[in-house]
Amino acid sequence: MAAWIWIVIAIGVLVAVALVALGATRGRDKRRRREQARELRQEAERRTRRAEERERVAQEQAQEARDARKAADEASAHADELDPDGAARSDESVAERSA
Repeated sequence: MAAWIWIVIAIGVLVAVALVALGATRGRDKRRRREQARELRQEAERRTRRAEERERVAQEQAQEARDARKAADEASAHADELDPDGAARSDESVAERSA
């Protein structure tokens, strides 16, 4: 056989090996990116759950604060009913709370 045929065959083999190596590299890169994306999704899910729990706790605390404020206002109103000078004191306490 002529030498140029062997050169063409060798170049063809090298190209085939290069394509196989390139395909394997791309496959590894895809798997690595998929794994990274999976980890990022898991972290996002953890953060979402943590944020939702904090929101729930904040809503509960806000409701407790509203209930406490309502109870305090009712106690103050009841005190005003009992004390003839209570309205004046109540107005002072409202002014103090606002300041």
